[in-house]
Amino acid sequence: MKVTIDGQSIDVEPGTTILQAARMIGGDLVPPAMCYYSKLKGSGGKCRCCLVEVSKGSEADPRPMPKLMASCVTGCMDGMEVNSKSSDRVTEARKSVTEFLLINHPLDCPVCDQAGECDLQNLSFEHGNPKSRFIEEKRTFEPEDIGPNIQLHMNRCILCQRCVQVADQLTDNRVHGVLDRGDHANISTGISKAIDNEFSGNMIDVCPVGALTDKTFRFKSRVWFNKPYNAHRECTTPGCCGKTTVWMFGGEIQRVTGRKDEYHEVEEFICNSCRFDHKNVNDWTIEGPREFEKDSVINQNNYTQKLEKVEIDTEKNILLGRDIDRKKISMAEIPLNTNNQNS
Repeated sequence: MKVTIDGQSIDVEPGTTILQAARMIGGDLVPPAMCYYSKLKGSGGKCRCCLVEVSKGSEADPRPMPKLMASCVTGCMDGMEVNSKSSDRVTEARKSVTEFLLINHPLDCPVCDQAGECDLQNLSFEHGNPKSRFIEEKRTFEPEDIGPNIQLHMNRCILCQRCVQVADQLTDNRVHGVLDRGDHANISTGISKAIDNEFSGNMIDVCPVGALTDKTFRFKSRVWFNKPYNAHRECTTPGCCGKTTVWMFGGEIQRVTGRKDEYHEVEEFICNSCRFDHKNVNDWTIEGPREFEKDSVINQNNYTQKLEKVEIDTEKNILLGRDIDRKKISMAEIPLNTNNQNS
């Protein structure tokens, strides 16, 4: 099937969503996504960040769709034409969605461990309003330890439900979920329950904001002060790939995460043993520095980036100055007499 997004056409297989087709094309036309996760079945359709305008339904039915569609759950049709970045209507809708997501979100960026790799920060930077129109009180929750290595900050949660789907699809015993309804909805565990399974740490990786944080890394360092390296070890836990990214400060491993692609999605899930229990450099085989495909504060001044040579095209010696002036400044022709002392 042929699909056109912002004037760029691509052939896709039946069953491909608009978001998946956009990611195949790549570039600025890819809609933002806070709830969709390609590794999780049934994800998407909750945050409404990925809204697009379908200006032509298909070759068989060329009528445009009257409402903006969530690209993560809308399938492609042959001959479909979609407007994403090029549509003013879509841009205004994304600004409105961003404003709604920030209604109850606190300004925790200066103290949040997710700062520097937060999808909500990126969304707010591109579509956020510098001034808030929300004058009511934000809803607040106390930080909650929901497991031996995970702390929940419900104030920052946007209810994308990725963590719930990870627990459903990677473990046999999910003990947390969405409680209550409407504006009272929140993520929490059952009474007297704690999240304690071998793959619970993946909830930290899939969280797009700083709602779920690694207690072994809390307040240790900013992510842009760490150097990420690809590493692996022979892990004996069934289902764990053993391929990770280790974040080092000097010779110390401060945290271990799954390897993520340019859309901040882990390539393969890892176990808690790799994530929390192996912080010694000798436990890992370091493959090399991790390259970040997406612009990020983490990879600024990273030596893996290709840097263009800077050339200043000026007149000859204009930056050096005139020879006569340099002689006056250096006083090379005037001998130094240490015997003369001014009274």
